Amino acid sequence: MAPFFELLSVAQSIAKSVAKSVAKSGANSIGKSVALSLALGMLLVLTPLLSPLPAAADFSGVDYTLTNQNEQDFSGQDLANTSFAGATGRHANFSGADLHGAILTQAAFPNANFAGADLSGTLMDKVDLSGADLSGAILTGAIASGSSFRGANVNDADFSDALIDRVDQRSLCRDAEGTNPITGADTRLSLGC
Repeated sequence: MAPFFELLSVAQSIAKSVAKSVAKSGANSIGKSVALSLALGMLLVLTPLLSPLPAAADFSGVDYTLTNQNEQDFSGQDLANTSFAGATGRHANFSGADLHGAILTQAAFPNANFAGADLSGTLMDKVDLSGADLSGAILTGAIASGSSFRGANVNDADFSDALIDRVDQRSLCRDAEGTNPITGADTRLSLGC
């Protein structure tokens, strides 16, 4: 907002200069109005050129508790410490999103895309992640007890120090493979296979 006020100040200075010049030349109030209009027109033209580009959206800390996020696109967003407790997000796209420290308790994200997402330190107990894509995701230190990973893709994911049920661990170990591209952790070793 600061560039706007700076531009407004510059435009006002120009308008005053033009108005003084017009006044010295003997122009009437119509001439002064034209001068002011020109200065304001310049302001409107210059504002978009001199204003900084908008930053990427920061949804960090937003509360999505008990909301419907089906098919929403959160890809690449900063969602750290956000709450999705009890939310639904069927086919939602969280690929590459930063969800570290988020609360996903009792949420349903069947067939959601968490590929390459940072889910480290999340509280994701009793979450439906059936059919979800967790490939390349970082789940270090996540608490996922009582969650369902049925049919989820966990290739290249890092589960180091994550708390998951033994049944889920055994199920995930059947198909898990690869190495997380960010942490370098072997997926099977991080699952304790």
